[in-house]
Amino acid sequence: MDIRRIDDTISVSPQLTVEDVSEAAKLGFKTLVANRPDAEEPGQPGMADIEAAARANGMEWVYLPVESGNIFDNDVDRFDAMIRQADKPVLAFCRSGTRCTVLWALSSARTEPAHDIVNKARKAGYDVGGLAPRMAQQAGKRS
Repeated sequence: MDIRRIDDTISVSPQLTVEDVSEAAKLGFKTLVANRPDAEEPGQPGMADIEAAARANGMEWVYLPVESGNIFDNDVDRFDAMIRQADKPVLAFCRSGTRCTVLWALSSARTEPAHDIVNKARKAGYDVGGLAPRMAQQAGKRS
């Protein structure tokens, strides 16, 4: 498992296996979020199996799949609602962790300065600097 902490509320990871879920629960994660579509590529663990492992380990399960490179505002809206309501800390995964980080960055732009978001993502190993225009757009959605 390659868990990358973004902040106290969320960490991201590349694809998890069913076996990884119990370890994530032992590490204290309360909610497991899948941002990867089921069967996106051959050999990928089934989401139903990961969901069953999450629930068996006392974790909340959230399935919010998005296609790589196709994150729309409604995806950000759903992620934003989820992250505000989820038991924390949250562990979100996709193929590489990038989609999760992008969703987090765009959602966070509604409440945090973009430079803080870019720095947090960079420390976790992700470059979201190219999202500046979209983060500015999301900042206009602050509630």
